[in-house]
Amino acid sequence: MPELPEVETVVRTLAPAIAGRRIESAQFTSKFVTPGDREALAANVAGRTVRGVRRHGKFILIELDEGSTLSVHLGMTGRLLVNSAKTAHTYGVFRLDDQSVLHYDDPRQFGRIEWSPARVARLGPDALGIPLEAFLIALRKRSSRIKPLLLNQSFLAGLGNIYVDEALFRAGIRPLAIASRVSRKRAMDLHAAIQELLTLAIAHGGSSISDYVDADGKKGGFQNLHQVYGREGEPCVRCGAPIRKTVVVQRGTHYCAKCQKS
Repeated sequence: MPELPEVETVVRTLAPAIAGRRIESAQFTSKFVTPGDREALAANVAGRTVRGVRRHGKFILIELDEGSTLSVHLGMTGRLLVNSAKTAHTYGVFRLDDQSVLHYDDPRQFGRIEWSPARVARLGPDALGIPLEAFLIALRKRSSRIKPLLLNQSFLAGLGNIYVDEALFRAGIRPLAIASRVSRKRAMDLHAAIQELLTLAIAHGGSSISDYVDADGKKGGFQNLHQVYGREGEPCVRCGAPIRKTVVVQRGTHYCAKCQKS
């Protein structure tokens, strides 16, 4: 699933193509991607001007005139592509006033296109930019395991399996550590690791593990810099011990037992 760096990269490549453009027409053809009245959604979108494109967590927020917002969540395999060829998995088509076309493709149809969804308001603070003290206070209040907590979008929006594993490794914290028991020093290291990791991943265009590409159809390159994720059995970049893999909340979890002891 595209996580914060991938979604941010999509936003940065999408915004120049559609900001300021008027949507001449829209068409939606999946009851899963656009549940409810798809014709009404298309009518609401048509004729509106795109005022901007931003992100919160893993959600792309297309801000339209009259204070309206169209939300896009890419799910597992969703893609927003500018001037791409239409495929059998194209379930959203936006025709713009400069003759360009924005397609939403999604082979597994786990993504969502919604009109001002209430669930965005229920997200926690964005993982990229949460103040240190706010992060430390939030951790101290939670007695759950650290990895499931960081995956919880109502606690912190934007992190997924890849970047949680990578951040915990960089901070030297076990995936099953109790959040409230993590020392202040380790918690500060974790906050710094999250900020630095996400910033670096964005600079490399995100991680293309399977389906992810940006709005121009380009793959990311950060998968080549992963230190633990997807490296089961390979030597740790720090100590040389083999990277281990276990399952935490039904997610494959990669870690170094020697480096992550706290």
